[in-house]
Amino acid sequence: MNLATEIVAPPRHPHATLVQWLTIVHGLLEGGASLLASSLAGSVALLSFGLDSMIEVLSALVVLWRLTSLGRSHRLALSERNGLRLIGICFLALAISVAFDAIQALVREERPHESLLGIIVAAVSLAVMPFLATAKRRISGEIDSHAMRADARQTDFCAYLAAILLLGLLAYKLFGWWWADPAAALVMTPIMAWEGIQAWRGHACGCASCS
Repeated sequence: MNLATEIVAPPRHPHATLVQWLTIVHGLLEGGASLLASSLAGSVALLSFGLDSMIEVLSALVVLWRLTSLGRSHRLALSERNGLRLIGICFLALAISVAFDAIQALVREERPHESLLGIIVAAVSLAVMPFLATAKRRISGEIDSHAMRADARQTDFCAYLAAILLLGLLAYKLFGWWWADPAAALVMTPIMAWEGIQAWRGHACGCASCS
């Protein structure tokens, strides 16, 4: 028997990888559109949402790797943990950067342009993310996958960010509250920081114990 203990992957499910791929594709479209809207409108909230979406795609790829692996050695499991820790660092760095930019925008009273594209992106994300999270929770229960269960929680976080972003953009468009955009970005930072802490601990894919 090989001395390197094999890590058994979660049982197969016909829709598990499909849901993850949908998450990845949606995240790329969401993040790209948010970054484009941010560059056009000068919105701190849209920039933070777009960058968060891109990091979420990396996290989803790690989870997809976890779900589709038939088995792995301690060395591969360690590489997975290191990958998650890198994602955690990215989330934490993003939270700090967004907080700094948001505070700076508030102090300088920087006024972004209205962004219809940003509103559409936030509204679509707010509509799609709860369905993806529900599907992941259902599948995770059927295959007893810590990876899917934790990733469903991250999808919930993305829905919270979309709601905050949408409120900020609508407040600026409807009432002219210039401070709503940086304020929305500032409110996002604790959620990003929490995502970073969870990823660092290995909870993003359920590999804190690699079981």
